[in-house]
Amino acid sequence: MKLLKSIFATFYRIWFYIIIAFATLVLFPFLIISILKRSWYGCFFSIARVWSTFIIYAMGCRPIIKRDIKFKKGKSYLFVANHTSMTDIMLMFYINKNPFVFVGKKELAKIPLFGYIYKRTCILVDRGNTKSRVEAFRRAEIRLNEGLSVCIFPEGGVPDDLSIILDEFKDGAFRLAIEHQIPIAPMTFHDNKKRFPYSFFIGSPGKMRARVHKLVETSGLTLENRKELKKETREVILNELLNPSV
Repeated sequence: MKLLKSIFATFYRIWFYIIIAFATLVLFPFLIISILKRSWYGCFFSIARVWSTFIIYAMGCRPIIKRDIKFKKGKSYLFVANHTSMTDIMLMFYINKNPFVFVGKKELAKIPLFGYIYKRTCILVDRGNTKSRVEAFRRAEIRLNEGLSVCIFPEGGVPDDLSIILDEFKDGAFRLAIEHQIPIAPMTFHDNKKRFPYSFFIGSPGKMRARVHKLVETSGLTLENRKELKKETREVILNELLNPSV
């Protein structure tokens, strides 16, 4: 039985990459046009949501979203969530209608076609390079000043140990939120590790549950409060992971 599951997971993973390649090729002309001008980012974002929705359903996944709040149109937020899978990107696009920019690892820019669009639309960061982290922080500030939201996975990457429920959070996201006095919008992704983990021989279609939590406000906070803010946000996500409500 274990061997059969591993074989199925392998084909499922291959199917995932086929879907991504197909969706990217079909939408490529529209995606390329939408990134020609910085002011057209909203158009790119709408196409990216179509791309993500197609991939999620073509994988045989069924999103189930519980929302504690509705985001206001035209308002900037800092979106954060636990990070366990490549499908976190698709689910984040699926959930949010407010245009946002990802802060993500630069390694994904090496993927053919997808990587070209990724590096033109996301804020790339080499987490092991201090200069790169500072530059990413500066670019995120620019995008916030343009009225967009920003999405950061504050664990700083996917833990190698699959038994880790939620890794420790880095400070960067919370410094950014405090300095710009924007609310943090925590989200919990329950099933992405089951659907498509980074372990090659695991994965399957099924439910893709997520909860959009109430905002964690930063109004009046200073950088001295960043550790408390980080702890509060992490506890919101961790408690939901341990006690699912959706």
